[in-house]
Amino acid sequence: MTETRTTQATTTATIATVDMKLEVLVLPVSDMDRATDFYTKLSWRRDFTPPDSGVVQFTPPGAATSIHFGTGLTTAAPGSATAFLIVSDIVAAHQQLVAAGTDVSDIFHYTANGPVPGPDPDHSSYNSYASFHDPDGNTWKLQEVTTRLPGRIDSAATTFSSHRELMKALFRAAIAHGEHEKRNGGQYDENWPDWYAAYMVAEQAGTELPV
Repeated sequence: MTETRTTQATTTATIATVDMKLEVLVLPVSDMDRATDFYTKLSWRRDFTPPDSGVVQFTPPGAATSIHFGTGLTTAAPGSATAFLIVSDIVAAHQQLVAAGTDVSDIFHYTANGPVPGPDPDHSSYNSYASFHDPDGNTWKLQEVTTRLPGRIDSAATTFSSHRELMKALFRAAIAHGEHEKRNGGQYDENWPDWYAAYMVAEQAGTELPV
């Protein structure tokens, strides 16, 4: 009995180390042509799918996960799906959707007294939202994320989805590096690019920051 438990534990631990990246979200739609027109107007990239496959695939800008819709892919009712779109600048994303002719809700954020209009004044992560629907009623929720929660990302894969997001990360690293130089006698640090890189990777991964 003990041997069986040990084998199972070892097998589970081995499986847990295998990367499992979310590739595709199947979207239930009733009209493929109408859905295709909608996501094309959003400027989502239409990816190649085999001819006559009955499948259409789109990928949102900067996303690693795509959407599928087509014939016989799901038994879910059209319009029953809900998914989040993470953005680094919810105001810019909202403006982009409006410019594409999308009926998008007003931006709101949460306070101790509940939701209030407008983005979070401090643009704190996970606190500013807006939403829109495709023609079938599938719901897309925008959520502004400026700094990921610790452990949310792979520490070996640091990414920035926009110029603004990278700029803010560099700015935070510059301020922290200034304090680093002060602690070391105010001497110019010729190795500052390496320090910046270490700081930005640690900040995004939620690990201990360099000092």
